[in-house]
Amino acid sequence: MLLKMHCIKTTIMEQEHVKVFTGTELFVNRLSFLLDEASIPSLIKNHHESGRLGGFGTLMSGVELFIYTTDTEKAAPIIENFRKEIAE
Repeated sequence: MLLKMHCIKTTIMEQEHVKVFTGTELFVNRLSFLLDEASIPSLIKNHHESGRLGGFGTLMSGVELFIYTTDTEKAAPIIENFRKEIAE
């Protein structure tokens, strides 16, 4: 039983992420919410918050959004619509 659980965990950890958006925390959180509504998991890397906690200064637009490479096709129309929405 332990061996089977280990195999599942390894498979999940081997999935690769791809960066799909970089922007302010507000925009990244909004896009993450839209992806979540479509059952697409995402990962947020907030360089500004990490730098602040570590005592370093960073740019406010240092927030990145990642998704699994396997979800890129499904996420593409959502990301494209979001980019159009924020460009207006």
